Amino acid sequence: MKLNNTIMKIAIGGDHASIEYKPKLVEFLKNQGHKVKDFGPFTADSVDYPDYAHPLATAVHSSEYDLGVLICGSGNGVAMAANKHDGIRAALCWNDELAALARQHNNANIICIPSRFVSYELAESMTTTFLNTEFEGGRHDRRVTKISC
Repeated sequence: MKLNNTIMKIAIGGDHASIEYKPKLVEFLKNQGHKVKDFGPFTADSVDYPDYAHPLATAVHSSEYDLGVLICGSGNGVAMAANKHDGIRAALCWNDELAALARQHNNANIICIPSRFVSYELAESMTTTFLNTEFEGGRHDRRVTKISC
């Protein structure tokens, strides 16, 4: 089954704490038929998360990619870095309900996953939920347009 029955272009990246989950998520998404670009890193060597979060956020903001997935130990660092980009709404999620609400109410375009606090199975489930959930618009649209400075 394809996620949301729509083929998407997905950007994925993180830091050294993403190395266990990221390759599995890339494979999972590709098996669903999505076009996936892995922005790295590709080893468990310590790296600086902004070096990966910024290029990914730029690619999502430019619409080169439909949505993004960022993974780090807490999810906070990559979320903070990505959210520096105007037009990016990166949401730190640790369960399916938050992943759905991030899309429904905040029109989030990047999900940030805390790999040290969720299982791989939950990371996959949250990613699926995030990709399958649409923005509700309406009263939420007014709020989302007020986010950028």
